[in-house]
Amino acid sequence: MQSSLEDHFCNPSAVYAAAEANAFRDARERVAALLGAGTQNIVFTSGGSEADNLALKGAIEVADGQHVVTTTIEHSAVIETVNWLETHDIEVTRVTLGQDGRVNAADIADAIRPDTALVSVMHANNETGIIQPLEAIGEITDEHDVLFHSDTVQSAGKISIDVDTLGLDLASLSADKFYGPKGVGALYVREGIELEPLIHGGGQEWGLRSGTENVPGIVGMKKAAELAMGDMADRRDQLAELRDELVSTLNSETDGTLLGHPDQRLLGYAMMGFPGVSGADIVQAFDNHDIAVSSGSACHSGDRSPSRVLAEMGIDMNLASGAVRFSLGRETTRKDIHDVKDQLGHILEEAKA
Repeated sequence: MQSSLEDHFCNPSAVYAAAEANAFRDARERVAALLGAGTQNIVFTSGGSEADNLALKGAIEVADGQHVVTTTIEHSAVIETVNWLETHDIEVTRVTLGQDGRVNAADIADAIRPDTALVSVMHANNETGIIQPLEAIGEITDEHDVLFHSDTVQSAGKISIDVDTLGLDLASLSADKFYGPKGVGALYVREGIELEPLIHGGGQEWGLRSGTENVPGIVGMKKAAELAMGDMADRRDQLAELRDELVSTLNSETDGTLLGHPDQRLLGYAMMGFPGVSGADIVQAFDNHDIAVSSGSACHSGDRSPSRVLAEMGIDMNLASGAVRFSLGRETTRKDIHDVKDQLGHILEEAKA
């Protein structure tokens, strides 16, 4: 990123900017690899939210159908976009899910109508880490000849994804979720899919996202994608082991309960519910001991109300109000897990007080 600022600072669309063009080609290749896609299918954006907006608004603008199917637990970038579509005469069906945090593919099939243009189901939830059955849903959308979009922001760079296997036509991702810079992301667009761009101008990014690209951010995303591919191979078993050790400790030494499906979740995620105590107070107590946890979505971290996602799952409000998300990642060590175990009793007492 520093080199792109200091040495290779040309407009990447300029004919003389060979270094920038090469960097862009390499970046598309690395990002595409996270999704098992081709370089020509990657459109760089300012992040996951823009990618979601481009996918949903862009697809509906050129589609014949006037109906969208989604779920009740999507990221706010999808929720607010479909809400906006409703104000523009698009009908939306929102499918609910079970207490395990997963949508039933059959419910998606039941929601599809003759005028359905698009189905949008996130890959992994940003609060619970629960992974949705995209492959089964992809078979349904393919059978009905309906576009299939997924917000893969939480899963890309963390677990293996193959857009062909999952049946995806559109997929959103964001660099900061796999240790890249903030403010840069991408949208996968299957070849042959038409979208109306949100931003018109010079025709950059295959004409789908005009404006001079964020070169430093994109080359940073390239490097992050490269490192993430290595992490998936090298850290998978270790991360799963650390998470399971943490969950086992929380189950045996507290009255906490793991929320959602026990297995179909991202490796580094554990959403625990602690009855009779506020999740926000638990977060503060952990923070007092220099341990960072979350009570829900990072986008709404100041909100003390119970998680919307847990409410949609039908989780008992006594548990949902005391929900805390533990997120393990690249730098998490066994010592970190032991530090949590050693201080856990004091932390929960502080939170209850």
